[in-house]
Amino acid sequence: MTWLETDGGRQATRYSIDALDLPTVVSWYPWYDDIKEVGGWSKVYNGLTLVTVRGAGHEVPLHRPRQALMLFQHFLNGEPMPKNGTAA
Repeated sequence: MTWLETDGGRQATRYSIDALDLPTVVSWYPWYDDIKEVGGWSKVYNGLTLVTVRGAGHEVPLHRPRQALMLFQHFLNGEPMPKNGTAA
């Protein structure tokens, strides 16, 4: 799990993932938190999911606790990030 969004490492992470040449399963899409705000963006590859958290740097739980909790819950449950604000 990599915390991304405003960190300069975001591009390096994306370039590194691109270098793996993994097939894209789901293209970039916005994911939504429980109050229907865009929480960030997600892209699903074969065997890997990249999730960003909007407005957060490397301390996501400090700056975006609601979105961090959702990310942890979905990760632990093996679920994709929600494409609408109805998922908890």
